[in-house]
This record gives sequence, structure tokens and C-alpha cells, in this order.
Amino acid sequence: MSLTLSPPRFTDPAVFGRVAVLLGGPGSEREVSLQSGQGVLDALRSRGVDAHAVDGVPALASEIVAGRFDRVFNILHGGDGENGVVQGLLDAFAIPYTGSRVLGSALTMDKIRTKQVWMSEGLPTPRFVRLPPGADLHAAAATLGYPVFVKPACEGSSVGVFRVLTADDLAPAIEFAAGYPGELLMEQMVRGDELTVGIIGDVALPSIRIVPTGEWYDYHAKYIANDNQYLCPGLSPDEEREIGALALAAFRAVDCSGWGRVDVMRDIERGLQLIEINTAPGMTSHSLVPKAAAQIGIDYAALCWRVLEATLPQEAAAR
Repeated sequence: MSLTLSPPRFTDPAVFGRVAVLLGGPGSEREVSLQSGQGVLDALRSRGVDAHAVDGVPALASEIVAGRFDRVFNILHGGDGENGVVQGLLDAFAIPYTGSRVLGSALTMDKIRTKQVWMSEGLPTPRFVRLPPGADLHAAAATLGYPVFVKPACEGSSVGVFRVLTADDLAPAIEFAAGYPGELLMEQMVRGDELTVGIIGDVALPSIRIVPTGEWYDYHAKYIANDNQYLCPGLSPDEEREIGALALAAFRAVDCSGWGRVDVMRDIERGLQLIEINTAPGMTSHSLVPKAAAQIGIDYAALCWRVLEATLPQEAAAR
């Protein structure tokens, strides 16, 4: 399948004004966000954009109140960066920003509610059980049947994710749940290929099929290991059209926009299954959206430019 994007709408970096690259923050994904943010900052500066790092939401609020920035490249992973808080703040001050708006950000930060919307739209996603604090994990697993994954409903980067093959493997998840203040999601394990699809505007990038050297694609595999295989495109041409259409449908169903990444698995019996959406995807050296963009000739700096130019209205292209 041949896939191309239309040419960039802008060539003059001055059109962006002064850009805040929002990164870091206090959450569990801080280190990944710092890596992503530094990459984005370097890329934008390499193309002449007046970009500056801002660490965390309080610092951003102070800068916005002082009128120091014209727009924001949000690469604050998880927490307030993806749950609608930053988006609401910037909307209140009429500051353009990258990625999804308040509703899409808040909804997709919650894996349980995201799956509920997908199910209402008839989109395929594994069966699950919602686990409020104090829930009985053994009973939930008995309902779904082993094997399962247990994960926080509102975290990312594989933080707090447990792969549970049998009842004997459930103890670490139970221990984690006892000290975790939020909801957990227990989900049927999908047996098959792990795939992801980057979205830029209305275009689904080629899928990436992830072949980790370990048993599964955990935090170490995502951000530390250098020996995973990333096959792009991950599927045959006909299957690429299918997964691209599914990813776009999933993205739109939860009111996402701008850019993002849809994680999908291909079950050996049930076919493609939607897992989750990332509205501020990783942009580290190990990250997947840059790998997929490179497959169609868009390098890292060009990808950052395209994400940022979506913050400008269409009529600005005439400048």
C-alpha cells in the first residue's frame, strides 16, 4: 500500500511565534516525557522554530499568564498532560496546542471509559472487568478466565501492568492493587501480534508490528532494550487498509484529533482488537510514531513540524 501525506502548509518558522514544549512534570512517566521533550525541542530548533522547554503544568501556567508563549507543543505524557487538564487550561487562555482537545484527552486517558465507547460503537476490544479500589481480583479473573492483563485505568508507558497467566501469578497484581488509589482494568489477554498505528490528522500511518525479544512488550522493552524488532508496515497491503480504517474509526469515536497512536492486537481467533489510544505519544529514540512516519519519508524533525502546524488555522497557510 502506497501512502503519502500532502506537503507541509508552512515553510517559515516565524509563523509559529514563541513555542513552549511542555514536558516532564511530576508523574510516573516523567523520565520518558523528558526524553521525548528534548527530542522535540531539538527538532523544532533545528528548523528555526523559537522553541523553549517548560517543565510541568504550574510552570506552564505562570508562563501563559505572563504572556510569554504563542502556542504549546504538548509532550507531557500521562497525568495532567493527557487527561484534559492542560487542554482546559490552554483553551481558557485561547492558546493553541498540539493534540486532542479536552474531551478526547480526558476520555482516552481512562482505558475503561474508552473501551465502553468503542463497545457502544461496535468496535472490537477485549472483554474486561473494572476494578475499583478493594475489588476482588481472583473473582474478576474467574469471570474473564485466564490469562489476563491487569493495569491501571489511567496510566501509560506500561506502568503498573501485570501479565497474569494463572491464578498463581496473581499475587504481584494484588499487592500492587492494595496500594494503588485508582481504578484498575483487568482485560482478557490477546494471543497474537502486537501492532500500533500512528495518526497524523486524518491519515493513518503504516502499522508497526512489534516483536519483543522478551515474552511481552513491557516498560523495559519500550524504553531500554535495543534488540526488539519493529516491522513496518506490519501487515499485508489488504490488512494495512483494514487496520488503518479501524484505527481512524477508534480515534474519531472518542473525539481525538491532531495526532496520536492507536494500539491494536491481532488475536489468532478474534482478529484485530483495540487496546488503547495515546494522545501524546512517545517521541524518544525507541518510540513508534517516528518509526512509522519515517517509513513514508517523514523524518523526526518533519514530523514535529507537521504536528505543530496543525495548531495553525487553515487560512494561515496563505501567509
